This record gives sequence, C-alpha cells and structure tokens, in this order.
Amino acid sequence: MRQGLNPAQPQPPVQGGSEQNWSRTEVEQNVALERTAINPVTWSTELGFDSGVLVAGGTRTLYCSGQTATGPDGTPMHAGDVAAQLTLSIDNLEAVLTAAGMTAANLVRLNVFTTDVDLLMPHYGLLASWLGAAGVAPATTMLGVSRLAIPGQVIELEGTAVG
Repeated sequence: MRQGLNPAQPQPPVQGGSEQNWSRTEVEQNVALERTAINPVTWSTELGFDSGVLVAGGTRTLYCSGQTATGPDGTPMHAGDVAAQLTLSIDNLEAVLTAAGMTAANLVRLNVFTTDVDLLMPHYGLLASWLGAAGVAPATTMLGVSRLAIPGQVIELEGTAVG
C-alpha cells in the first residue's frame, strides 16, 4: 500500500503493476530451480500430478490470474466447445508465462476451475499432454464452480510459476 502520496503529483509506477517497468535482463535471467515432488500417496502421480511440489533456488514467483478462452480483446470464444475452450485457456496461460520469461516447465501450482467437471473430464488429456510435454507435474486442484466470471466459459486455469 502506498501511503502519504500526493494524488496531484505523478507517481512512479509500482513494480509488478500493469506497467512493465522492470528491465529485460531481470525477466530473462535464468536461475537454477530445484523441484522435488512430494507424494505421500501414489494415485495422484498416476493421474499426472504431484500432491505437492517443494521448490528451492527460485528467485521469481509468477502468480497468474485465471485464464479463460478469450481472444486478445477479451471477447469470449468457443461457446459450447469445451475442447476448444480448454486449448485457448492453455494458450492464454502460456502467453502469461512467456511474457514473464517462463514456460509451462516453471509451473508449480495449477488450479482448474470448471462449471462442469463431467463435461471437462473427457478433454482433460489436452491439459495433461501440455504439462507432460513440458516435463512438469504441478500440484493441481480441480474445482467445480457454479459459474465463472465470463458467461459462457466452462474452464479457467490459474497458475503459479517459479523460476
């Protein structure tokens, strides 16, 4: 929270806000990341995710807001097509990761929100394939919700990445 500022005077941007005021060198810096899967049970690994992920050595953490199947201007896309919505949601999450100099391999946490778990499950392989191709099994939670913020959307992906 910024206290004691005169609203009449221009203020410097807050790092991490909507203005990109960090240097490109900081964004592109590679740091060794040690990731240890924590699995007190094995059923989660059989489904392609870890119960927990212990991360050491990372200096940057990216908290991605929920990504849905929207076009570049925010227009909802692919009404009624769960597979297409999931694919575009993945693409949009990947775009956020890329903009921060990260990839899916940096994901340590993934929340999957859906308005219809039963409708999503036949298409879950799309998400599992994307994560598998990146060689990552982030701690994952799938939640059935009554609706998402954007009407007509069936899926929303929210991730945390470290790198």
